[in-house]
Amino acid sequence: MKEKRAPDRRSEELHEAPEGIVAGRNAVMELLKSERAVDKLYVQKAVREGSITLIVAKAIEKGIPVVEVEKAKLDAISGGVSHQGIIASAAEKEYSTMEDVLNIAAERGEPPFIVACDGIDDPHNLGALIRCAEGAGAHGVIIPKRRSVGLTAAVSKSSAGALEHMAVVKVPNITFALEELKSKGLWVYGAEAGGTSMYKCNMKGPAVFVFGSEGEGISHLVSEKCDFIVSIDMYGKVNSFNVSCAAAVILCEAARQRKA
Repeated sequence: MKEKRAPDRRSEELHEAPEGIVAGRNAVMELLKSERAVDKLYVQKAVREGSITLIVAKAIEKGIPVVEVEKAKLDAISGGVSHQGIIASAAEKEYSTMEDVLNIAAERGEPPFIVACDGIDDPHNLGALIRCAEGAGAHGVIIPKRRSVGLTAAVSKSSAGALEHMAVVKVPNITFALEELKSKGLWVYGAEAGGTSMYKCNMKGPAVFVFGSEGEGISHLVSEKCDFIVSIDMYGKVNSFNVSCAAAVILCEAARQRKA
């Protein structure tokens, strides 16, 4: 009779949750009890019993978006870690307030220079855009709670360190945020094709620059809040740039005008 061998544990695949991802019911509940910022809560569809109900209620109470997804999506997000039907995405850094951003502008003795992101859900685009905003001297970046990626590890990496130097505000509604800033004397510039050439547009004063998603651009409701639509002059065959490239071009021209 052959001797049974114990399984070789070294051959088993070890899983570790990606940075910023907290998986499992107890772990997520403890995260929600802490002061750490949480971007989203992902819950497996048709799994709303026991402690998950309490966790979801806690998230809603704290104003955290709750998204129902299939188990396969949770498996992918968790990197193979046992998630028990629930995952939280924790922010890489604490969010700032609108008042923080306006104070940064005041401390520098400059008119507010703010970037707003409308529906940018790709972390690499958001990270690159934050890098452009910081390089151009913007005082802060605004993102919405929904229809946007949060400050994930991928966003931080794509920003190439710029996230550490940029105030990011997370708002329930971009439209309302723009209304608030307009009431404080800021002009709103929407970056879209078919508008005024950025070289013919005065962008020196207190301003918010709005950039939309790759596929849909700026939403209709947000577009209605824009005082100006500003465009990039194109000279090649393509008619548009990637959103982070467009942001770099427009924000650098705005910065040039502001320093002139």
